[in-house]
Amino acid sequence: MSDAIRLGIIGTGSISIRGLLPHLTMEDVQDRVRITAVCDPVYERAQAAAQRFNVPHAFATAEELLASGAVDAVSIASPIGVHYEQGKLAIDHGVHVHFNKSMTTTVDEADDLIARAAEKGVRLVSSPGEMLRPRHQRIRQMISEGVLGTLTWAVTGAAFGRYHEDEASVRHGDDPLTNINPAWYFRRPGGGPLYDMTVYGLHAMTGILGPARRVTAFSGVRVKEREFLGQVLPTDMDDNTLMVLDFGDNFFAFVYGVPAGGLPQMGRPLIFGTAGVINGDKLNGKPFDYAGMELDQEFGMNGSLPHVVGAHRSMEEAHVYEDVMQLVDWLREDKPTVASAEHARHVIEIFDAAYRSAETGQAQILRTMF
Repeated sequence: MSDAIRLGIIGTGSISIRGLLPHLTMEDVQDRVRITAVCDPVYERAQAAAQRFNVPHAFATAEELLASGAVDAVSIASPIGVHYEQGKLAIDHGVHVHFNKSMTTTVDEADDLIARAAEKGVRLVSSPGEMLRPRHQRIRQMISEGVLGTLTWAVTGAAFGRYHEDEASVRHGDDPLTNINPAWYFRRPGGGPLYDMTVYGLHAMTGILGPARRVTAFSGVRVKEREFLGQVLPTDMDDNTLMVLDFGDNFFAFVYGVPAGGLPQMGRPLIFGTAGVINGDKLNGKPFDYAGMELDQEFGMNGSLPHVVGAHRSMEEAHVYEDVMQLVDWLREDKPTVASAEHARHVIEIFDAAYRSAETGQAQILRTMF
């Protein structure tokens, strides 16, 4: 494709209103991608989003959007638990797909999407594209050069806190675009901190260190209820998961997704060896040089991403915009991306296997690679 890609947005919740739509409707990308349709089961929200961002079509369902013929590709920004069914629907329509994290909730679902896409000639890109970051590319290079000596262990993870309840711009208003209920983040399927937050660090860790081989875990629900605008939101998805990964040759990593309380000053990820430690942008406590370091220091971790230029650097969720542009480039210029469905599948298998390990009390052998 050489013309601008016609992109649909499935789901007009927080990530779309704060990230996808503001970035992808800016003037500087209109020669490459144009938002032609949005959908949301809260139809008033889809209509309001279309009006705010000058999108031609608004629908209540993904089925209607895909049947309209108005899109070449979609970004699936709905609750994680429905990504698989909506992704399958898009693939069956021959529509290319960007998945906001996480692509699916089980490895079998990911297998099915990848196989279907190959059969239909559909291209899949999956967030988060952590290995697009120059910092992570440099860390992988430094480790291969031996700067840490023999690797000993690593750690990554994330905590929910009250991030989703307190997203002021989309949670506490009185109109469809500012009163979005976050209940799904705490419910099955697809809720919990692993699929939503730990996924970033684990994509970085496996991108730098390579695929894991085994996982063992403890997991359960620690915070049984949450409060949002006077409502009680029940939690039935595990929100407290601690796991150990085996990368082979007795090199292990600790990974967590918890309701509150993260490790202090932890980069993404933290890697130890006999010759020192890499934490964020520091090697043994001192900054290391990498392409785009100055941009990251000025604008935060998204500043050095390849498509995040100009005004995009100071906008929310620029990394999600970057991942969509990876699909756009692949379609227009035949440039494949490292933000691949295969990498996403491996991370999903780790989560899937961790929950299985917690249920059975047994370590789980992983089968996927990327």
